[in-house]
Amino acid sequence: MVAPVLEELAEEYNGQIDIYKVDTEKEEELSAIFGVRSIPTLLFCPLDDHPQFLRGGLSVKRIYKKRFKTYY
Repeated sequence: MVAPVLEELAEEYNGQIDIYKVDTEKEEELSAIFGVRSIPTLLFCPLDDHPQFLRGGLSVKRIYKKRFKTYY
């Protein structure tokens, strides 16, 4: 559900942000380190601010576009 939105955002912000997808079933240790307990969980890491989590897929595009505008 979220993957197409992330791909669209990656295209739109190409060269400005990097978007990575992690398979939490294959990367269990990484998931545990970040406390991922539900899917989807998105982690936004701005260079000049604290990391922020967004859990769930509702309004991902709108919320992240708003955050991207704050930093870029």
